Amino acid sequence: MPAEPRSTPTAPRLRRFRVDVGTIITVVVLVESLLLVALGYWGSQRLVSTIGESAHQADHARIEDKTIDYLAKAASVVQAIGESPSLRTAGEESGQTGELLWTLLQQSPELDSVYVADIDGRMLMVTRHPTPAVRHIAVDADGTTETWEYKPLPDDTSDTQQRFRTERIEALRTRYDPRERGWFHSALAKKGAAVWTPPYVFAAAQELGVTYAMPALRRDATGRSQSLVAAGDVTLGRLSEFVRQFSRAGYGDSALLSAQHQVLARSDVPGNVQTLDAPATGVLGAIHARMLADGSARGTASTGFGLDHEGRRYLVQASRIPSTGWRLISWVPEDRILGGLRRAVLWSLGLVLVSLALILAVSLRLSKLITTPVENLSRIARRIGRFDLDNLPRVQSRVLEIQHLDQALDDSARGLKAFRKFVPVDVVNQLIDEGHALTPNGGPRSITVMFTDVEGFTRISEATDSDVLVDQLTEYFNVATQVIARHGGTVDKFIGDGIMVLWGAPTELADAEHAACVAALDLHGELDALNARWAARGLLAFKTRIGIHTGVAVVGVLGSNDRLTYTAFGDAINVASRIEGINKELGTRVLISATTFAGLRGRLRTRRIEEVELRGRQTKLVLYELLG
Repeated sequence: MPAEPRSTPTAPRLRRFRVDVGTIITVVVLVESLLLVALGYWGSQRLVSTIGESAHQADHARIEDKTIDYLAKAASVVQAIGESPSLRTAGEESGQTGELLWTLLQQSPELDSVYVADIDGRMLMVTRHPTPAVRHIAVDADGTTETWEYKPLPDDTSDTQQRFRTERIEALRTRYDPRERGWFHSALAKKGAAVWTPPYVFAAAQELGVTYAMPALRRDATGRSQSLVAAGDVTLGRLSEFVRQFSRAGYGDSALLSAQHQVLARSDVPGNVQTLDAPATGVLGAIHARMLADGSARGTASTGFGLDHEGRRYLVQASRIPSTGWRLISWVPEDRILGGLRRAVLWSLGLVLVSLALILAVSLRLSKLITTPVENLSRIARRIGRFDLDNLPRVQSRVLEIQHLDQALDDSARGLKAFRKFVPVDVVNQLIDEGHALTPNGGPRSITVMFTDVEGFTRISEATDSDVLVDQLTEYFNVATQVIARHGGTVDKFIGDGIMVLWGAPTELADAEHAACVAALDLHGELDALNARWAARGLLAFKTRIGIHTGVAVVGVLGSNDRLTYTAFGDAINVASRIEGINKELGTRVLISATTFAGLRGRLRTRRIEEVELRGRQTKLVLYELLG
């Protein structure tokens, strides 16, 4: 057999020494721990007390923030109802109001019922307990007629329409008059401001609770001004459950007192509050007595103190909830939060200083291995955050985790280079620079919207090879986006051969109407040149029709939690799309609405077109043809 060829020996590959951050931390902590154990602890009663007070204060602040947020969520729902343009208590449009109230209540576990009442004694109410129902109230000279539309119990398996269906209807005569209720008077007396009522017994649920109410001024079908009040109920049972939930996560207990020093909710007593009484017994009673004695129960400032009760010392924190005037009180046994810290003392201050000096020397040496490359990596990360992905440097380090981080950033940059072709990078950067949260959100804004469409594109696509058609579309979109960007527009999306463009979002743009119209004329000029080049190559021309409208739309970051897009929707968007489609019927190239025409102020040549009926709209619109 022939001899096997001998492999040529290769020089051993040198491996650079790298150490991971875990090893560094372990060595430092081990050395420091041995020194500290050998030296011992030294401390004072003041230091221990400060630690205990700080820990309890932080826990109290957490409960306070959660309470304020809980009430703010309930208030925001009522404010949304009060600001609804189509708010009605009776009549044909009351059905829409009932659906709005029902939807908001289902999405607001903080509230037990929401309702709206007017000065004429009519009221529309949606309740959650004891059974879901829509309650219609109408007051006349002989009393009150109540109509209850009972809904099915919550069922996640049924669809929205099934959950809102009416299972049965009951009508009865009562003496209930919403105009005589405290929340109605309080809201109207505030003259435009919202109010939290003192605790009282709810008429429908027969439970203790509070109401958030706000006035709303509307006009009826005859144009007469009408005062309405939108409100929502929160039962004390929900507050008790809420306070108990967050107190359970800490070391002690907490309670909510009303502005009249009545207990609304407390975590140290099982069950819900059934009667409105001032605290008289237990730790809470002792705390309240102390606060009444020193005047802090009536003040607005936060306070903290120690209290001895039945042979045990408690740390106490109290603060005021601004929107309601309620007082949040929390308390914790001092020995529970401090534990064994009282027994810890330092053996020698001088030895501690020596050990700290040694630790500082080692830390300074080790920090050079970490801080410099981390700073370089942070600069690279900031560039990646701005989608500046070209010519990124690499960072070399002996620290293994930093080397892994550098490789991860490089992989991210290469992935984003491919991904940024699919997302509007300029829009994302603009939203980040302006401080917009990249979470689902949106709001009304006046914008100018453009829709474009290629005339006879189906015919062109049938007569053109697919590869050639893709190249044509790419050239067409490149020209269009350059023109749009030149005139301050933002491409919202490509819809087949069409484009949806926004002026005035995400950044407000002065004179957006004029910019959009000039962009339309400029786009036709650029396309004429592009079509001339295509004609020389024997390709079919693209004739673009454009529709422009100015109006109010909801603009923002929309979508699911894991997939978002910046877009706009609303009547203004639909009108702009319909206007673009009218070009086909009228044989025009660029049509603009009357609102866009008004924004031009006669600076561009136009031709008035008499009122045109748009598909899907009952009212006709006056359109204008934009002339080159």
